[in-house]
Amino acid sequence: MPTLNWIGKEAVVNHHRQVPFRLLKDVPDLACGEPGDGNLIVHGDNLVALKALLPYYAGQVKCIYIDPPYNTGDEGWVYNDNVNSPLIREWLGKAVGKEAEDLSRHDKWLCMIYPRLVLLKRFLREDGVIFVSMDETEEGHLRLLLDEIFGRENALGTLVWKRRSSSAMRGTPLSVDHEYVLAYGRDATRTLLYGLEKGVESYPLQDERGRYASTDLTIGMGREARPNQFFPITNPRTGRVYQPNPERVWRFYPETMQEVITKGLIIWPDDYPDRRMERPRYKTYYDPNTEKPKPVSSWIESSGNAATAQSDVNEWDISVLSSGMNQEGGKLLQDIFSTKAFAYPKPVSLVLSLIRAATRPDDLVLDSFAGSGTTGHAVLQLNKGDNGSRRFILVEMEQKIAQEITAERVRRVTGGYRNAKGEKVEGLGGGFRYCELGEPLFDESGKIRETVSFADLARHVYFTETGEPLPRGRVTKSPFLGECRGVGIYLLYNGILDDKRANGGNVLTRAVLAKLPKFNGQKVIYCAGCLLGKDRLQAERILVRQTPYEIKVS
Repeated sequence: MPTLNWIGKEAVVNHHRQVPFRLLKDVPDLACGEPGDGNLIVHGDNLVALKALLPYYAGQVKCIYIDPPYNTGDEGWVYNDNVNSPLIREWLGKAVGKEAEDLSRHDKWLCMIYPRLVLLKRFLREDGVIFVSMDETEEGHLRLLLDEIFGRENALGTLVWKRRSSSAMRGTPLSVDHEYVLAYGRDATRTLLYGLEKGVESYPLQDERGRYASTDLTIGMGREARPNQFFPITNPRTGRVYQPNPERVWRFYPETMQEVITKGLIIWPDDYPDRRMERPRYKTYYDPNTEKPKPVSSWIESSGNAATAQSDVNEWDISVLSSGMNQEGGKLLQDIFSTKAFAYPKPVSLVLSLIRAATRPDDLVLDSFAGSGTTGHAVLQLNKGDNGSRRFILVEMEQKIAQEITAERVRRVTGGYRNAKGEKVEGLGGGFRYCELGEPLFDESGKIRETVSFADLARHVYFTETGEPLPRGRVTKSPFLGECRGVGIYLLYNGILDDKRANGGNVLTRAVLAKLPKFNGQKVIYCAGCLLGKDRLQAERILVRQTPYEIKVS
């Protein structure tokens, strides 16, 4: 398979391993609504933030959407779309060294994006999918990187969408009016997508059973039509009889049709005399949990508004969701903030379509280039539509943007706001935690910082030992963290057994061993020291890892 090389690649291929684990520090004053809903906004360098989030979310994310800098060279944006930004320059100087002084714009971009993609892969579930927006500036390089990191066999394809409504002359006779979304699965053989056009928006009607759409109760005869598909049906409430259409047949046979009528799944014209309906129609209810996977078209239709198919029954027909354009995203953001707060934000409908195609109602979504917060907005809007409980994690590097745009936008759309015309817009509900990056777990000498809690170290120890996040419910006051693949993981730290003496609860002794929760199998015990002999450790099937020296620090 062809691979891509560039100046600085050797320095960044394994750079993610050197990034230290940091703590996440809650900022309650910037939180919103119900922080316990599971939504999270993090301010900080996204490489460091992703490393800090791994012990909590590795292998748990169903859908990643990122809209990284396109590297266009335009430095006039609020969100600098050029990798010469001060934060990236500082990072490159540390990660690549003097070699960074000779990097071209494309070298710098590749050095920036590579370790971030490597970490993002670790967040995906086995059936997870990553979508990456890009234009032609770096699309070719990005495709080769994704092939290298995720495997060419896991490439799902490339989506194309029209980003603006009118062409523009910008120094070339060819107006580039489209952008790309590259899609890769963690394991393409297990990745399911559900069709960009098929969502709750396609079920515009509602009754006590939920959202539903109106479908023709007849079908074309074709070659399979049989005489017993021609029969009259009766509205049980009015007694009106409807004869079969001589040119079409009912979609159900008599026995099934009677069941459908009994269950109240028919829309009768005489029950709705003001709807201009001539013939009965069939109700199909929205159920995201039973929706079957469908092919996803690589062409995403673009329009500022959803288009409605028109026929003789008007609003009973199905709406078709379009992706929207960059103009749509800008207008919506200006409506929320009453000013132009962010240049070229992605339209909510585009991101919503991608998330809907990749997730079910209780899945986790991650965006590590959060920008204006479109992904969080899309998740909340999708949840509002199908009563889902999807959660989002947003990471934004720039503090001003993170607080004043990303978090503020999500805050306004959760609780409601007044648009630029002064009209009240209903809130979507929900809430989020807001976090900053705290200090590293370990100081410069490799010792555990005194401020590190048992829960923080427990998550780190369990993740670095097993490669999996410690389930939230297991973070208790017990030194037994849990079992993973037949091995029991223990941590003696910070007086978890109420004994902080030098030779006490943090040191494995016979007395301490007797107090530990029992586990019948191989055990790994992290402790400050061990006074048990080799024979006793073998008999008890214990592997000791001394803290802090045998805890992985990065």
